[in-house]
Amino acid sequence: MNREQIAEALRQNQVVAYPTEAVFGLGCNPQSESAVKKLLDLKQRPVEKGLILVAPSLDFFRPFVNFEQINDEQLSRLQGKYERPTTWIVPAKSTTPHFLTGKFDSIAIRLCNHPSVKALCELTGFALTSTSANLTGDPPCRIADEVRLQFGVDFPVLDEIVGDARNPSEIRDLRTNQLFRQG
Repeated sequence: MNREQIAEALRQNQVVAYPTEAVFGLGCNPQSESAVKKLLDLKQRPVEKGLILVAPSLDFFRPFVNFEQINDEQLSRLQGKYERPTTWIVPAKSTTPHFLTGKFDSIAIRLCNHPSVKALCELTGFALTSTSANLTGDPPCRIADEVRLQFGVDFPVLDEIVGDARNPSEIRDLRTNQLFRQG
């Protein structure tokens, strides 16, 4: 499918697969509880874990992130350029749904300039949820055909290529800089 078709599927609260910096991600509209539930069911992922949101600019995260609790030094770190994709755990607004934050009062976000992510966010007007496109126990998909093998030929997949990162994103706490997952 092309970008317009995937964006339309996202607007209709479907779960889609799209390329990110290292692997294909599964994503949906983070403001749709039904879409997020479909995603969690598909991945067999417990809601308590929370999800990562990706977007090309901080503006897309404004509905979810409590920027008042982020100081200038942390904001600078959040917007920094890094060797590897970096996901930051940041304070969530009290209104951010628990189906996104899980058991936490924070949310994981990643500024992502992959052309596919950038285009989908701009076409839909919202950030995307992002979890690796693979069934539990299988390796993450790196090409569109692998996604179709795992999820079926009719699954909505954006037929574009992943970036050149070797590993999924590093995950760090913005306030403490604690490393949760090596990138």
